[in-house]
Amino acid sequence: MPDPTERFLLLASYEKGHDFMRQCADLGIRSTLLTLDGLRDAAWPREALEDLASMPSDLTREQILNTVSWMVRGRRFDRVVALDEFDLQTAAQIREHMRIPGMGITTAACYRDKLAMRVIARALGFLVPDFCRVLNYDELRAYMDRVPPPWLLKPRTEASAAGIRRIQEPEQLWRTLDELGDRQSHFVLEQFVPGDIYHVDSIVSGSKVIFSAVHRYGRPPLQVMHEGGVFTTRTVDRSSRDWQELTAINARLSPGLGMVRGVTHAEFIRSHADGRFYFLEIAARVGGAFIADLVEFATGINLWREWAKVEVANLRGTPYAVPAASESYAGSVLCLAQTAEPDTSAFNAPEIVHRIKKHHHAGLIVRSDDPRRVEQLLDEYSSEFAARFLAALPPLERLTPT
Repeated sequence: MPDPTERFLLLASYEKGHDFMRQCADLGIRSTLLTLDGLRDAAWPREALEDLASMPSDLTREQILNTVSWMVRGRRFDRVVALDEFDLQTAAQIREHMRIPGMGITTAACYRDKLAMRVIARALGFLVPDFCRVLNYDELRAYMDRVPPPWLLKPRTEASAAGIRRIQEPEQLWRTLDELGDRQSHFVLEQFVPGDIYHVDSIVSGSKVIFSAVHRYGRPPLQVMHEGGVFTTRTVDRSSRDWQELTAINARLSPGLGMVRGVTHAEFIRSHADGRFYFLEIAARVGGAFIADLVEFATGINLWREWAKVEVANLRGTPYAVPAASESYAGSVLCLAQTAEPDTSAFNAPEIVHRIKKHHHAGLIVRSDDPRRVEQLLDEYSSEFAARFLAALPPLERLTPT
């Protein structure tokens, strides 16, 4: 007789998703975590897992598929969930091979491949910075003749701002493409649009965005990664035009790209030139840099736990309803620190609700009912963090799993 136990296979190339695992366990799901050998001894919530397996970091997708195929000889999985962006397409390949419900390879590309998401978003009528595939050289020449520099040469499947290069003139592009060699087709060339960067973090169920929260970065993440500095983000005033416009745009975008259920982290830029919002990118994951904590302090919604509830409700054929959200405002300040365990105790405003604990990082999250107070604290603290803690490293060409 088939085993009726409900089981999830979770993929994670970085240590994250602890609350997802705990929520699955609370709901009676037995989860197996497949991670990398270097993370086997990380602080995973092992009490919430039925099993933990690890593999070398250099396996191909075909080898990972073979590994999972061997695992399922003795254990059936009802769902496969990628907890990190780097595992999204691998999870999609496993689902398609095993005919497990969930996002397939083509849809996964819309949340992982910067070229795919731009092509489809533009076809759906969303504003996107003018871009060009890095494939045909005549096409690139025509693009550079038509679109004034500077341009951004972006890796199609990197996360954050890793590997992005600013291109000032055509000769610089040709030299860079020569350096990239066969890797050049894995990039997209995009017009640089000066502006303010926002992120919208969402829960999707039944092909509808049923929860979203809008936040605005301080300095653009690209600038922080390439030039160093302090990273900040804060909840946007809910009565503002920015909140209303981005909520409406995001409500159409996520389902339009094919999301049926899960979570998304989308980024938009409000152009300084025309004041309009342009789509930058979207990922089928919980935002990094402690954004999940920020959203929870602002709204009371834990994105990891709600994502798990969405997946379990779909498995069981039961309706999912997002909990009622609170309407506080939160902001975070974070930077790379010179010391391993920086002391933030000198910062003692009553609005501080969380002190971020991460090796060689200094960080705080503040919360208030007044968005102006949050903005004031972030302005003050970002200057103080730069003076007290800030360290700098060269920008990463690629984010490398452990």
